[in-house]
Amino acid sequence: MKKVLIIGSGIAGLSCAISCAEKNMEVTLVSPFPSERAQSVLAAGGINAVTDSGEVGDSIECHIKDTLSGGCDIAGKEAVTGLCENAPEIVRWLEKLGTVFTTDPDGKVRVRAFGGQSYKRTCYCGASTGKQIVTALVMEARRYEGMGRIKRRLWMDFYSALIKDGVCRGAVFYNEATNSPEAITADSVVIATGGQNALFGKTTGSTQCDGYTAGKLFTQGVELKNLEFIQYHPTTIETAQKMMLISEAVRGEGGRLYYEENGSRVYFMEDRFGERGNLMPRDVVSRCMEETGRQVFLDITFLGKEKILKKLPEVYELCKKYRGIDICKQSIPVTPSVHFFMGGIAVKNNHETNIKNLYAIGECASIYHGANRLGGNSLLAAVYGGKVAASAIEKSESVDTEIDYTADLAQAADKLRALKNSKSTYSVMYIRNMLAETMHDDLGIVRSAEKLQKGIDDVTFYLSVADKIRYDSSELAYFGYSLSGILTLAKATLICAKSREESRGAHFRSDHPEQKDEYKAATIISFDNGKYRTYPDTEGKYES
Repeated sequence: MKKVLIIGSGIAGLSCAISCAEKNMEVTLVSPFPSERAQSVLAAGGINAVTDSGEVGDSIECHIKDTLSGGCDIAGKEAVTGLCENAPEIVRWLEKLGTVFTTDPDGKVRVRAFGGQSYKRTCYCGASTGKQIVTALVMEARRYEGMGRIKRRLWMDFYSALIKDGVCRGAVFYNEATNSPEAITADSVVIATGGQNALFGKTTGSTQCDGYTAGKLFTQGVELKNLEFIQYHPTTIETAQKMMLISEAVRGEGGRLYYEENGSRVYFMEDRFGERGNLMPRDVVSRCMEETGRQVFLDITFLGKEKILKKLPEVYELCKKYRGIDICKQSIPVTPSVHFFMGGIAVKNNHETNIKNLYAIGECASIYHGANRLGGNSLLAAVYGGKVAASAIEKSESVDTEIDYTADLAQAADKLRALKNSKSTYSVMYIRNMLAETMHDDLGIVRSAEKLQKGIDDVTFYLSVADKIRYDSSELAYFGYSLSGILTLAKATLICAKSREESRGAHFRSDHPEQKDEYKAATIISFDNGKYRTYPDTEGKYES
């Protein structure tokens, strides 16, 4: 029986685990916490699919066109076509597993409008779509756990991949329970660890998705892609812990953005783009908000209390709880925040990386979204990517998993001991906080070569002290050993942004404000003996 190791248990990881189990493979699903704590549960708005309940005139071809256009034509057409063609069946599958979609009286799944789309095609579960999908997938995964096809390992943190002779044969983990390294071998390894929120500190996502896995794999020879494309969600509110997302569903239901000038409201998005201005792609809305230089508000009071409480109850509760705002009577003060990473691990159409038998899915993989992601496509990509990877693994050749990983475990053990003996004046969290400040300042909504170079220089300094940090023994050792990988990913991201001397999608350069044909390709970055090398994927090495 083929053995599959899946690292990460959000929607992408669960989808892949279930699909592998359906194909009679033996799955080990590893994560530092239960699926119910994965970032996937935070996804609010919905999942895109052209269904029978969609608007008249919509089609799968239109979904494909919108996705490619929203990504500024640097996502592979073949990959996007597969994503959109399979979307209707994915929604039906999720419904069959028990996902409680919002429906019409006749039982058809309701759809709402989302930014950058020509028609209403976003299926939703109130404003808690991610939570509903996770719940359904967890129950299905438990069924396969009972059959012995899925085995869960919790409180395990990724340390490094076991790559021998260009083939991935497993991974080394830090076991929180034993405070020691542990190796797990497999025929194929799937990375489903989410985005890299910790690079920016306070975002709409979970800081448990910190990018370490991608950063570490990068130093082990795995190529990364499109790191410069970072989506800012235009409507968030700030709390002490994080930026709370005001779902795009609010604007999908008619919410209007404005700022005040001389006692009057200026509906700047509508003035600039017409009736659907509030539902322009997220990069456009965020940049327009930034350009106002003012506090922007989101108003939905005109819908009335009954409709708001029926269609957006979670948003109502969120604003009331965290900011004391009654959205039935008051406008919401909103600001753009880092929300999604289009870039990540470079994968081919079957989700395999440049390392044989190593796959990546979900937000940590870069494939479907190009330069900018359409709202509602992330949950679709997570489920679909998991299924695609499972099919590819089923067809792949088994490998010899009886390998000697003694040296890998010894290296990890030495690292853990060194952390505890460090006497540096720098602490892990001090450097991570400095990193977040650097990334916000130098890799924000609007960028320039001068700022990006400053960011590269600052992160290079942080890396020079990363192995000499003071380790707080009250924290998990993971916080200590992960720092270098996180910083490496941050530097790679800044280098990618500096190398793209144009403005495209979520990447806007004030010193190169135009879009250029010579950059109409994905950015690939590799790491070799401490050197970072970027090149454009003009030949479609990873997708077509």
